[in-house]
This record gives sequence, structure tokens and C-alpha cells, in this order.
Amino acid sequence: MKNIDPSTVEGFGREWQSFDQSALSDGDARSMFGDYFSMFDFTDLGEGFDLGCGSGRWAKFVAPQCGKLHCIDPSDAIDVARRNLADCPNVTFHRASADDIPLADGSQDFGYSLGVLHHIPDPEAALRNAVAKVRRGGQFLLYIYYRFDNRPLWFRLLWRGSDIGRRIVSNLPFTARKAVAGLIAATTYWPLARTARLVEQAGRDPSSIPLSWYRNLSFYTMRTDALDRFGTRLEQRFTRPEIQAMMERCGLENIRFSERAPYWVAIGTRR
Repeated sequence: MKNIDPSTVEGFGREWQSFDQSALSDGDARSMFGDYFSMFDFTDLGEGFDLGCGSGRWAKFVAPQCGKLHCIDPSDAIDVARRNLADCPNVTFHRASADDIPLADGSQDFGYSLGVLHHIPDPEAALRNAVAKVRRGGQFLLYIYYRFDNRPLWFRLLWRGSDIGRRIVSNLPFTARKAVAGLIAATTYWPLARTARLVEQAGRDPSSIPLSWYRNLSFYTMRTDALDRFGTRLEQRFTRPEIQAMMERCGLENIRFSERAPYWVAIGTRR
């Protein structure tokens, strides 16, 4: 049986076709890229891969800094990435899942998978297969949803309530999912994010406010991510120690975690 959830893949394909990032501002894109890739070493990048590339919004920044980049996605999003990266001659596109990556083991200098593994039935098996494609000493960057292990109890309880909503919304037809996610972005993401920005402008720490990461991002990004979060049927979350242990079992060492949002972003090198 393939390590893939068909409804989740279909949903992401429709999401990236609907939010193809053509309206994403350069400021938003660079800000988010900086948060995800703050630990990534761009020195003398050779050949690598983007597992679960979606619309290609991260590949857009990586491709100009490497020799060759493989964009891999099992959904219709690969067609969106192909359009968005049409001016990047060093990018190759593969419609494939995490368990049939069309690259030879040990052939890649680097790899990354951001916001993908927690939507796969067996994240560890997917990570193990991805890491196997990286040469010894090569780096692998990932972002996996956290279990709010660095947050107080009330924060975790708030998430549990939102997760009930996700289970309901994610089973609606896509048009309805998109509409409800847009409503959530307008009534929850935007007010909380802008409140966090006001708190920051007042010289106080905004990190205790839910969704504070979005405080300087556009409403377009909030709509995209609200659909990503509430429109997805399969979602798993992990603590930092669980992610570290998983990475070690999959052949990574020298593991480091970013201490800033979004959580958890981690990087390691292939043993």
C-alpha cells in the first residue's frame, strides 16, 4: 500500500490551483522563506530536491542558488509549480509521492520538505526514504507541525477546539472548504495577527498571542494557510523530542532546531 492519503493529495492539488501564489507579495514570500531557511547553508549548493513542492514558492528562491533542483509533488500542484518556475531552466519536475521519489539513493547534495510530512500516513517512512536520497554529509531541512509542546495548557486546549473544526470543515466539498477557510481567515487569523502587531509596536512580546506569526503578513497568506490548515483531512503533530528521535532513526545527525516560529523547523546532515 502506498504511503499516501488520496483525499489529502487531491485537496492540496485543488488548494494550490486556487491559491497559486500569483498574488503573494514579494515581501511575504521573502519573510516566510527567511523563517523556514534561516539555518540552511546555501554555500556551493549542487543538486537537491524539494519534496512536496506545492506551488513552488520555496523553490523559486532555492533554484537560483543551486546547480539543479528537483521539484516533487504527487498532486496537480506540480502543474502550478511548473508554470511558476517556467523561467528556471535548472528545475526538473516529478509527479511522485514520498515513497517513490525518482532519484537514486545518495545522489543529492541536499533536500528539504516543508509542511508535508505531517500530512502523510507514515511520516517516518517518508522521511527515511527522502533522507536516503541525500549523500553522506548532505543537509536535509524539514518543517513538521508541532504539538504545542512549548506552549501553555490553555494554548493546547485552544488548538484542540480548532482541531474539531478542522475535522468538520475538511470533509466539506472543496468550494465550501475554501469559503469557510476564508471566513476563518477574516474572523480569526486577521484580528489575532493584527492584535499581535499592535502589541509588538507597543514594545511588548507578541508571541503569546495565537497566530502572531502572521502579524506582518498579508490577508492573502492568511487565506492560503487557513485553507491549508482547516481544509486538510490528515494532520499529525509531533513534539520536538519526537521529531529529533525520528530524524535520528532516519539517518540524520548534527540536528538543530529553529527557536523561532513556525514550529518546528529542523535541519540535520546525512550520516
